Amino acid sequence: MVRVKRGNVARKRRKKILNLAKSYKGSHSRLFRVANQQVMKGLKYAYRDRKQKKRIFRRIWISQINSTSRANKIVYSRLIHNLKKSNILLNRKILAQIAILDLPTFNKLLIA
Repeated sequence: MVRVKRGNVARKRRKKILNLAKSYKGSHSRLFRVANQQVMKGLKYAYRDRKQKKRIFRRIWISQINSTSRANKIVYSRLIHNLKKSNILLNRKILAQIAILDLPTFNKLLIA
């Protein structure tokens, strides 16, 4: 049986992991085994946090809308209910932007 030399393949595989771990501190960026563990952990966190990012932003938008609407004596839930009843289809991201950037328009939406 012929001897298989895997030098290039192994080096490329390790190099790929070490490149991903470039910004990590200490041995986490230099030693393959530790770097490999950290890269796998980092990729797991990245996957999880892409989902969480959506939840976090929605929570922020809701709190921005709520604080602005409470300043005008109406609670967030009542505001959303009134908007749905009036058939105004604006999502929370746009409502939050209107609440921050264009207060007169937001006040008109409160009346609707």
